[in-house]
Amino acid sequence: MRAARPTRAATARLADATAAAAALVAAAVQAGSIPGAVLATGWGHETEPHVRAFGRTAVTGPSAPVTTETVYDLASLTKVTATLPAVLGLADTGALDLDDPVQRYLPAFTGPGKDGVTVRHLLTHTSGLPPHRPLHELPGTPDDRLAGALAEPLAAAPGTTVAYSDLGFIALGEIIRSTTGASLERAVTELVLDPLGMTSTRYRPPAHWRSRTAPTEPRPDGTVPCATVHDENAEALGGVCGHAGLFGTAGDLARYLRYGWLHPDSPVLSPNVRATALRCHTESLDGRRGLGWTLRGDRWDHLGRHWPADGAGHTGFTGTSIALDPPGGPWVVLLTNAVHLGRDASAIATLRRATCDALYDPP
Repeated sequence: MRAARPTRAATARLADATAAAAALVAAAVQAGSIPGAVLATGWGHETEPHVRAFGRTAVTGPSAPVTTETVYDLASLTKVTATLPAVLGLADTGALDLDDPVQRYLPAFTGPGKDGVTVRHLLTHTSGLPPHRPLHELPGTPDDRLAGALAEPLAAAPGTTVAYSDLGFIALGEIIRSTTGASLERAVTELVLDPLGMTSTRYRPPAHWRSRTAPTEPRPDGTVPCATVHDENAEALGGVCGHAGLFGTAGDLARYLRYGWLHPDSPVLSPNVRATALRCHTESLDGRRGLGWTLRGDRWDHLGRHWPADGAGHTGFTGTSIALDPPGGPWVVLLTNAVHLGRDASAIATLRRATCDALYDPP
């Protein structure tokens, strides 16, 4: 099921496959595995997306039917829908070099061995930084916690292992800010969101979005956060970070995949930088990573059995995921707030793989 332009038969087959994927999502809602979801599917950049909504926004607290315009906390999809294209766009224009040391842009990125960490290491999760630190437990202001993130010691030598790291993408967000001289929020809007027409995606959603935003995980005090970032570190850093904090709709993510990555004339990324980002940069290591993207065979690969070997994707802790088959194959966006029902990710992990298999099941 690979073609630069889908035939009529292939388009019909995609509709059937989408119906099969939609049935799986509907069944997950019916079974109570997720409160609701929006599924968007398509083929390359030329076919119009199929976008379907299921269930309700919540089971605890205020609830409404999910629609195709429901806004979700995208969690770590922020890494590949905001930070990654902003960094690559700046590299495209020569504003930064992926092989420059991080310290060239962030003098506060200090500690033994950290002078050998490059921007590319951060993008491929091979910097040697640990995956996570509870920055929200540090005292002080968001700036104090950011300083703590940048001063985090390496856990391994740069380029020797793949360790998916929120801390690395926090640093990338600061590189964007340092390079552009603007806030990360403004830089992402100008470099990515506005050129792609992603009008329903942003950090720190405004109050009038609240009624169409799916709430996340209920807190111990009984409150149910809505339009407030779920990631504790992102919240403690002010809600605008390189690793998390973005909110958006399935329709906007469909635009991102179609016009950001699959259209030959993307307004944000050149063909060369896209091809570079989607190839494996970690073949000799213990993971398969592109620039930002998770590739087939990586431990976090969620693309199912049948997705092609050159496919790529990413997930978010709240229950979000995207996948694409460049340059002209199928793609899928699945947004849900699975974390609303708790942090056991087994059900959403199974659903992600099953929807990918339904969409790309070879004859």
